[in-house]
Formats: sequence, structure tokens, C-alpha cells
Amino acid sequence: MESQENRSDRTALLVAVPAAEPVVGGLRARFDRSASRGMPAHITVVFPFLPATAAVVTELRSIIAAVPRFTVTLASVGWFGQRVVWLAPEPAGPLRELTRLVVDRFPGVRPYDGRFTEVVPHLTVGHDQPHRVLLDAAAEVEPQLPIDVPVSSVHLMASVAGGNWNTVATFELGC
Repeated sequence: MESQENRSDRTALLVAVPAAEPVVGGLRARFDRSASRGMPAHITVVFPFLPATAAVVTELRSIIAAVPRFTVTLASVGWFGQRVVWLAPEPAGPLRELTRLVVDRFPGVRPYDGRFTEVVPHLTVGHDQPHRVLLDAAAEVEPQLPIDVPVSSVHLMASVAGGNWNTVATFELGC
């Protein structure tokens, strides 16, 4: 498998969270560069991922169809240090399981290029801003929680040469 750094495009496998857009959309537009490039509010399953070849799409369709639909609740604000503010999905187990299933089937794929020992499911509100700015964002979001998130599909999105993100395939979870 070709590494993500050697390709001109980037891909991400994710759960879109349209229910969170009214709460985090404006903040993400200001504090998360990917939002201005078409990336919706989301919880990442695997990033970076593989190109959307026919074989990859077929394999993903099979994996994801075997996972029953589920609901998570964005119930609290979390932090990675002082540089990333995010919303925590509860329970996180079904999202971790989705990641595990994909990585097991595509063993050359490492979430976040293996930079973290534990993958923490989350919805990023903002990052790489002054801590005070992110504290204000957290304070704005917190009173609007919880947000229920029915999870019925997973999207494969691609960004060619750093451009806009586009959905290239959508995979429905099982019933």
C-alpha cells in the first residue's frame, strides 16, 4: 500500500454529524481550517486513509454494512492539551469498533499516521488558536449539549492536492 505522504490526494473515512452543525458550524468556520474546505462537522473513523479504488470501496461497503446502526450523544467538551477543543461522543465504543474493523481489514492504514497510542473519537470544534479563544468556544458550545447523533452511514472523503473536501463514497451501516 502506498503511504499517504506519497500521494497527491488525502482521504478520510468519517461519520458526518449534521445535527452538530447549528451548534459548532460557525465556530468550526473560524477555528478549523478543514471546515472552510468543505469538511462537515464529523467524527473521524480513519485519517489518513487510502484512495477510493473500486477494491477499497467494495471492501469498505462490506465492512460497514456488517455494523449495526447506533446512536451516540455529544455530551461534553474535551481537550487535547490547550490547542484542540472537541466534543466527546458517548458511548465511544461503537466508533472505536468501526475504526478497529477498518484497520484490521487494511493493516497498512494507521489512524493519524500512528502518532497517538490511543485513538479518541471526537468532533473537533477548533484547534491551533490561542487558548483563550478556544476556552470561549468551549463556553459557547457547552450549554447547547447534549446533541444526539444517529449514526447510519460513513463517508469516504477526498481532498486533491490540499483543495476542497468532497464525498467520494457513502457506506450505509446495517439495520
